[in-house]
Amino acid sequence: MKITALELATLLQAKLEGNPQTTVHKLAKIEESDAESFCFLANPKYYHYALTQPIGILLCNETLEYNAANVGAVLRVKEPYAAFQQLMELYAAMNKPNNLSGVSDKAFVADNASIGNNVSIDAFAYVGKGAKIGNNVVLHAQCYVGEKAVIGNDTVLYAGVKIYHECEIGSRCIIHSGAVIGSDGFGFAPQDDGTYKKIPQTGNVVVGNDVEIGANTCIDRAVIGSTRIGNGVKLDNLIQIAHNVELGDNTAIAAQAGISGSTRIGKNAMIGGQAGITGHLKIGDFVKVQAQAAVIHNIEDKKGISGAPAIDAREHYRQLAAIRQLPELLKKIHTLEKQLQDLKK
Repeated sequence: MKITALELATLLQAKLEGNPQTTVHKLAKIEESDAESFCFLANPKYYHYALTQPIGILLCNETLEYNAANVGAVLRVKEPYAAFQQLMELYAAMNKPNNLSGVSDKAFVADNASIGNNVSIDAFAYVGKGAKIGNNVVLHAQCYVGEKAVIGNDTVLYAGVKIYHECEIGSRCIIHSGAVIGSDGFGFAPQDDGTYKKIPQTGNVVVGNDVEIGANTCIDRAVIGSTRIGNGVKLDNLIQIAHNVELGDNTAIAAQAGISGSTRIGKNAMIGGQAGITGHLKIGDFVKVQAQAAVIHNIEDKKGISGAPAIDAREHYRQLAAIRQLPELLKKIHTLEKQLQDLKK
């Protein structure tokens, strides 16, 4: 697809500098761009490429310096990242796969399942008894929707997603391949003979609206009641959410993080990759948990924590700085000990 700088400037209401007829046909990272590439710059770490790289059309802020000899046209906006996001949404809408329509004759839909308007269900998908599927829902191949499960309007389940019985998914959600919602929580009671007895997991999972769940992420059903995922939550791939966990609205969690049972996390929290949070904790609103942190205590609102075990992030960084000085400090101690021994002699 080819597009000119003038067309893009009109679309984004951007200030245009350079040749308005400059044409591009591909999107490229700034460090890999050429004269036929569209690029955007929002991160100051990459600003220097605007002086050295050939670029067809550059989307940037209102003050960025660039090399006019290398750049065909520049689109200046107040918020480059937001403008780029707008373009990507339009591009995705124009290139959205449209190979699903209606219910495939190779899918199974129970007779008493409720199916909304304009629903697409691909081959080998399964919709169980009493399930409710909202309007404009897309179930890709091999999706499983268990008995009495609910899928809200405009939600998309990619291939191989499993929604267990009685779980509820809100509207406008996106769930990626391999995710499992509503599997049993890890509940086992140790017995006198050293074995474990399974504790029935009788609850469900309730996912709010506008949630995105990454590939192969697992959210366990509650022992009693519900595991709850708030509105606007964003979960990366390969995350484990245990039974009876509650995630507040607009919380974001990066890949390979794990949240243990019955922990409550507030709204707008940010949790880094491979972080681990133990059970029955309360994590406040707007908390930031750094990658690989091991959280073993409650965290107040708006705190940043890091380390294992996790402590205040600033204190953790001071400790790391002190540790880097240990080799030199040990050398000094060894020298002082030798001098002291020489004085005793």
